Amino acid sequence: MQENQKGPATLGSVENQNTDLNEWKNLASKELRGENLDQLNRQSPEGVTIKPLYTKQDTAGISDFMDTLPGLAPFTRGPRATMFTHRPWTIRQYSGFSTAEESNAFYRKNLAAGQKGLSIAFDLATHRGYDSDHPRVKADVGKAGVAIDSVEDMKILFDSIPLHEMSVSMTMNGAVLPIMAFYIVAAEEQGVAQNKLSGTIQNDILKEYMVRNTYIYPPEPSMRIVGDIIEYSTKNMPKFNSISISGYHMQEAGADSALELAYTIADGLEYVKTALARGLDIDDFAPRLSFFFAVGMNFYMEIAKLRAARFLWNEVMQAFHPKNPQSSMLRTHCQTSGYSLTEKDPYNNVVRTTIEAMAAVFGGTQSLHTNSLDEAISLPSESAARIARNTQLIIQEETDICHTVDPFGGSYFMESLTADLIARARVIMKEVHDLGGMVHAINKGIPKLRIEESAAKKQARVDSGKDVIIGVNKYKNNSSSDSVEVRDVDNSSVRNSQILRLNTVKKNRDNAAVTKALAALKLAATSGHGNLLELSVIAARHRATLGEISESLAESFGRHKAKVQSISAVYASAYGGQNMIEAIRLRATQFAKKSGRRPRILVCKLGQDGHDRGAKVIATGLADLGFDVDIGPMFQTPEEAAKEAVENDVHVVGVSSQAAGHKTLVPDLIAALKKLGGDQIKIVIGGIIPSQDYEFLKKAGCAAIFGPGTPIPECAETILNFLESNV
Repeated sequence: MQENQKGPATLGSVENQNTDLNEWKNLASKELRGENLDQLNRQSPEGVTIKPLYTKQDTAGISDFMDTLPGLAPFTRGPRATMFTHRPWTIRQYSGFSTAEESNAFYRKNLAAGQKGLSIAFDLATHRGYDSDHPRVKADVGKAGVAIDSVEDMKILFDSIPLHEMSVSMTMNGAVLPIMAFYIVAAEEQGVAQNKLSGTIQNDILKEYMVRNTYIYPPEPSMRIVGDIIEYSTKNMPKFNSISISGYHMQEAGADSALELAYTIADGLEYVKTALARGLDIDDFAPRLSFFFAVGMNFYMEIAKLRAARFLWNEVMQAFHPKNPQSSMLRTHCQTSGYSLTEKDPYNNVVRTTIEAMAAVFGGTQSLHTNSLDEAISLPSESAARIARNTQLIIQEETDICHTVDPFGGSYFMESLTADLIARARVIMKEVHDLGGMVHAINKGIPKLRIEESAAKKQARVDSGKDVIIGVNKYKNNSSSDSVEVRDVDNSSVRNSQILRLNTVKKNRDNAAVTKALAALKLAATSGHGNLLELSVIAARHRATLGEISESLAESFGRHKAKVQSISAVYASAYGGQNMIEAIRLRATQFAKKSGRRPRILVCKLGQDGHDRGAKVIATGLADLGFDVDIGPMFQTPEEAAKEAVENDVHVVGVSSQAAGHKTLVPDLIAALKKLGGDQIKIVIGGIIPSQDYEFLKKAGCAAIFGPGTPIPECAETILNFLESNV
C-alpha cells in the first residue's frame, strides 16, 4: 500500500476541473428536476453571494493569500504557529452582579471549576460615571453588573485573588479612568506592582457612540483619555493590554459581519494614530493592542471574519512600518452572541452557543466567553453559567478540535469567503477614510446609521420568517414546561449597602487631600497638560470616588448628548409580506379617521441602559406600519419621559428594557404620568423581562408586555387593539 496516498489524481487535476464541474452541474440539475441551479445561491446580509459549490476556480488569484502559514504574516491562519495544539484558548467568562462581595464569591467558585481568567462586568451606574447614591441611577445599581464606587469596592472584588497571577479583563469605557485607577491601587495594596499586572481594559470609546452608548464625555476629550491610558500603560504596565478594540457590541446592535469587521479595524486605526501623536513608537504599544469580536449563528461567515480581521489588521499596520511582527498581529477575545439567544424554547440556546463557540475556535480566537442559556431572560443563573463554561471545557477536552491548526485553511469555500469579506470590508473602510476617519464619521452619524439599517433589515427578516429562529418563528413550542431558574438582584438592598460603604469611605478619608487631587485632575483636563490616568491614580489613593473623579472631568469636558435620529422605509421593504404591512397601515388610517390623528407612541429608554437596538428597531418598524413615533433621548428618568409624553400628547409610551430595571422604572413612570395628568396614556414594555415579572408589571398598570422575539407587526396589532377599544 502506497504511503501518504492522497486519493485519485483526477479529483484535483486542473485539466479535469471543467469536465468535473460540468458533470456536477448536470447531476445537480437532475436533482433539481430541471429548475435553475442559481436558485441554490444565497445572498448574505453582507452582500456576499454564497454558492452551493466552490472549486479551485473560486480561489484563482488568491493563491498567495491561501498559502500563508499560522504565526506568519499576514496571520490569516492564526497569530501563533501552533495555536491550540500547544495551548488552548483562555476560558474567560464575563460576569459580575450585585455587590463586590457576591461577585468575588462567584469568581472564586468559577476559577476553582476551570475558568482561566476574569472578565469583569460593571453595572450601568459605574459605566456612566455615577456613584451609587446618585438619584439618576436608583434602578441600575448592581443590576447588570457589579457596583464599584471606590477603591474599597475594588479591593473586595479581588479579595483572595492574587492579581500578579490572574489575567483580568475589564469591560469599561466611559468611566475608564477611575476603574483603571481603582484596579491599580487595589493591586498596590495587595503588594502587586503595576509592572506585574496582566489583562485588558476595553477603553474603546469610539464604538460607544455607534452602539452601546455608555459614554460620558464627547468624542474628542474621550480620545484624549484613550491616549493617556495607552501612554501610561506603555510606560508602567508592560504586560497589560491598554485597549480592546471591540466589534462585539456592533454585531449585537445589528451590524452584519462586514460592518462589524470594517468599523472595528477602522476604530483600531484611529487609536493607533492617537498613540503615535503622543510620540510613542509603533512597536512600543501596538503589540499590546487587542480586539474583541462577536460570534453569531452564521457559522462560516464568523470563521471567515476572524481570519479576515487578522489579514486586514496586518495590512493597515504596514503603513506605520513596524519592526516587531507582533505589532501587526491581531489577537482577539470572542464572545458568543447574546442577540441570537431566545426567551422561547430557551434550552435551544445551549445548542446555539455551542455552534457559535466552535466558530470562534475554528476562527482562531485567543480567549472566549460563552453566553448562558438564560441571558435572553435575566442575568445568568449559577447553573446556566456552569453549562456555558463547560461548553468550552468539552470542546477543549472531549473532542479532537484542538489537534490541528486552522482546519479550514485551504478550503475553496473558506478562502474564497474570507477574500470576499475582506473586499467588502475595504469598501466600508474607504467610506470612513473619505469622511476623514472614524471620529469624523461618528460625528456625522454615518456608522450608527449603517448599523441601524442593518438591524432593521435583520428584524424584518426574522419577523417575516425569512430568517428562521427555531422555537420563535418556526417549530414553535407552546408548552410552558421549559421554565428556567432566574437570578433576581434586589436592587434596593444593593444600593443601600453601596451607599453605606460610600459614606464610610468619605467619613474616614482625608477630604482636603481628595479636594486637592480632584482639582489637579480638573486642571489637567482643562489645560490639556498632564496624564489623566496618572492623576486619577493619585485621587484614588486618597479615596476619591468614581462619581467624584468622573464629575471633575465632566466639569471640564461636559457630558455628551447623542443626537436622536431615525430611519424609515427600511423595515417595510425588507419585510416583504406587503399584505400584512398594508393591513396594519389601513387600521392606523382608520384609527386616525375616528380619533382625529394617527396612533402616536413615545419609544423611550429609561435609566442608564445604553443598548438601544430594540428601541430603534421598534421605532422604525412602527413608523413604517403607520404610527407617529417619537424617540426619547437616551438615559431618561421616568419623570423626564412622562413630561415628554404629556407634552407630545402621545397615546402610548413604549419602554425598551434590557437591563432589569423595569420593576423600579415602570411604576415610577406610571406615577409620574398620573402626577402630570397623563392617566389616559397607555404603557407598554418590551425587552428582556422574566415571565415571573409579568404579573407585577400588569398590576402596576402596563397595558402590554412584549418579550424577546415578539414580531413588530404583532406589537402594532396589540397596541391598535386597545387603542381602538377606547375611541
